[in-house]
Amino acid sequence: MPQEYMQDQTFSKVSFQQHDIRGNEYDNCIFDNCILNQANLSDCKFMDCTFRNCDLSLAVLARTSFQEVHFSHCKMMGMAFSACSSFALNFSFDNCYLQHSSFSKMKLKGMSFKHCQLQEVDFSAADLSAGLFEQCNMERTVFQQTNLEKADLQTSFNYHIDPENNRLKKAKFSIWGLEGLLVKYDITISK
Repeated sequence: MPQEYMQDQTFSKVSFQQHDIRGNEYDNCIFDNCILNQANLSDCKFMDCTFRNCDLSLAVLARTSFQEVHFSHCKMMGMAFSACSSFALNFSFDNCYLQHSSFSKMKLKGMSFKHCQLQEVDFSAADLSAGLFEQCNMERTVFQQTNLEKADLQTSFNYHIDPENNRLKKAKFSIWGLEGLLVKYDITISK
């Protein structure tokens, strides 16, 4: 039973840091310029919601449910998405800062990351097949036993992906990204 159920509401410039919202359900809600950093979002359910210009850094995501949720221009650093509920999980990210976040062992097939800062993000053992990574900075991002089959990374950059330790069948890369696939061989590629 949810603590509170909210539907078709817009939350603008609200700070959720001091409120206990654990277990709340939000259906078709918009969060605009809200502060949720370090907020405890455990057991919350977000369905068909949009987060714009919000700070969710270090938010607690234990069993949090994101179903058809879109994040745009959000700061989301140090988040353990791997603690989320996997039931009907579906979210997308556009122009978000996701540094030091973890998606380890998650099933993220077909997920979309556009113009995101994905530095030092952990994608180990995640299923990112058919995912889109458009213009993403992936510096020091971890790909270990990751499924990237049919994923599109053609416009992303600064990644280091070991083809022998990840599944890459039919993944798309640009010629400028080849260095990131060959880095373990310590060879020089001229451009």
